[in-house]
Amino acid sequence: MARVSVSIGSNIDRDRYVRVCLDALTATFGDLAVSRVFESEPVGFEDGRNFYNLVATFASDWPVGELQAWCKRLEFANGRRKDSPKFSPRTLDIDLLTVGDLTGLHDGIELPRDEILQHAFVLQPLAELLPETRHPLTGRTYRAHWASFEAGDQRLWPVDFVWAGQAISRAG
Repeated sequence: MARVSVSIGSNIDRDRYVRVCLDALTATFGDLAVSRVFESEPVGFEDGRNFYNLVATFASDWPVGELQAWCKRLEFANGRRKDSPKFSPRTLDIDLLTVGDLTGLHDGIELPRDEILQHAFVLQPLAELLPETRHPLTGRTYRAHWASFEAGDQRLWPVDFVWAGQAISRAG
């Protein structure tokens, strides 16, 4: 079984859709490890609604293509549309970040996902959740990547968030 990491984002009814996603991941894959939930300003979006972002990990022996298809089905089942513009508001955005130590193209999916090292809203929660795990291409830990990350105008901050009766995130 490989450890799979996914980024989760929402800027429409954020609390609801993040919970829907976590519930679905748990129902399908079992135990999750989950980062804090961060609020972030949208990057590249004209609509100014802030996002909730987090990272979850779980164990799976599914092929990469099946994992990706499952994520897309969950997005579409929760209101995401295939014909929506790239930088438009979304109820749910689930991106496959890593599948074990796989690198390169697998089932049409490039791993690890480039956004890991490009966006604070992906790297910070990943570094928090898996600080000593090494990026499959660079060999550096996610903690080290975050420590040297130039966030620029990519602001994010932790928020209070309760899921399954437990506080998984606290502001500040």
